Amino acid sequence: MLSQPRRGRCAVGTRSGLPAMMPSPTPPSPASADRRTASSTPVNDISKLLPVDAATKTSVRILVIDDERTLRESCASALQVEGYRVQTCGRGDEALETLKRHTFDIVLVDLYMGHVPGMQLLAAALAANPEAIVIVITGKPSVETALEALRAGAWDYLPKPFTGTQLQVLIGRAAHTVQVARETRAQQERTGVDPGGLSVLGNAPVFRDAITLARRVATTDASVFITGESGSGKEMIAQFIHQHSRRSSRPLVAVNCAALPETLLESEMFGHVKGAFTGAIRDKPGLLEMANGGTLFLDELIEMPKPIQAKLLRVIQDGVVRRVGSEGTDAVVNVRFIAATNRDPEDALRSGMLREDLYYRLRVVPIPVPALRERPDDVPVLAAHFLEHYWHRHRGADEPLPTLSHAAIWALRAHSWPGNVRELQNVMEHAVVLLEPGADVGPEDIPFVSDQKVDVELAAEAEDVDADDGYYAARGRLLAKFDRRYLTRVVLRAGGNLSKAARMARVDRTTFYRLMERHGLQRNLLNGPDE
Repeated sequence: MLSQPRRGRCAVGTRSGLPAMMPSPTPPSPASADRRTASSTPVNDISKLLPVDAATKTSVRILVIDDERTLRESCASALQVEGYRVQTCGRGDEALETLKRHTFDIVLVDLYMGHVPGMQLLAAALAANPEAIVIVITGKPSVETALEALRAGAWDYLPKPFTGTQLQVLIGRAAHTVQVARETRAQQERTGVDPGGLSVLGNAPVFRDAITLARRVATTDASVFITGESGSGKEMIAQFIHQHSRRSSRPLVAVNCAALPETLLESEMFGHVKGAFTGAIRDKPGLLEMANGGTLFLDELIEMPKPIQAKLLRVIQDGVVRRVGSEGTDAVVNVRFIAATNRDPEDALRSGMLREDLYYRLRVVPIPVPALRERPDDVPVLAAHFLEHYWHRHRGADEPLPTLSHAAIWALRAHSWPGNVRELQNVMEHAVVLLEPGADVGPEDIPFVSDQKVDVELAAEAEDVDADDGYYAARGRLLAKFDRRYLTRVVLRAGGNLSKAARMARVDRTTFYRLMERHGLQRNLLNGPDE
């Protein structure tokens, strides 16, 4: 039996009944609550680095749910010493009633409870308070159960046995998340800014699916892994998630993992201490500390060197940062992670470029972003937006805005856009510089960057052909792509005159109309005569 801990020391029990001891924390100064760093801080002084002040701790309500009394009471004692308001439940039905009657900011729940499953308690805690921080505790940790809990809305996953220091750091980071969420709500009430008003352009179903998923995951702190081709809008999705999250009052910090050599990337991300290397004349916090309370966007994650991946995994799991050249812990951070890549992460796993444990930790919610060629109906909307945006930037609001003709819209839709949205954006900015005020923009006014000798869409489709589909299925898919592209271009070349287009295609007009309808192409896009 674990004895009641004296004030000045707190104990956290394990399944084996062995206590894990840690010194009593020293309450930090409220003035320095959010950004504390101290070079080479010993682990036993880690309480000084927790990003939460004493006043916040006293306002945070915590519920501990575990059917093992020793562990439950030890956790409660440790957290009460820290200054938190703690309540405990030893039975699942009791916990369900408590969650209905009271509101809690943080809930620790054992995954394997008797009578009431831990996943049911997780759902009940989030139903009672959607902004609650739910931490799942389990004595049977596995990748599968961790992912299941995180995808169900758990904030973090704490395997047994754990030390008092681990509990102290985890709850400190969770309490900081509560504090940041309160700041965000206060900021929105003060400024009247509604994050729900922030939107992204695009109506294609495949794109709206990605945005719907991004909106759902934004309200949680789950890690997100975004995949898509270069220029398809991965960083825009990351910004959307951050702006709609409870962390929007704090910064979104982006780092391009492919843009820096290994030594510089490590220093930029983790910071360094004075004298760590030639030119390190002072202590410097890294991007992880700059993003504290906010979001860190890891662009091109697969290009990150393996040693830095291992160091990053430690921060994701424990929130503990050690700067380059330091011999101790320098900061404890509370950061949400969003990663992105334009490569196939599964290939990177097989080749050994990407650590499997890091990948599954970041890929709690995967979001694929479609290429622009997969959503041609969005091209006119995006083109008109970029045209207006850059016209006001470069030409001013006084001069009349040019308009896209139907022929220009067809030309834009027919282009393969290998550079995706970024290419379209650059093309429209280039066009704005050359256009006359109030001009009717035609195809000849659009300075396409890439030629169309190679059909990127068909090439990509051919590479993705699965032999298991069978010859005729694969052939039919490729031919449908060809038909749509060919019909679009021949109508464009005929100036919208469908009879002329049919003659150029050497088919009768009825057949040409039927092909247009089969592939969802409208007859009147160019408003050209039929005869």
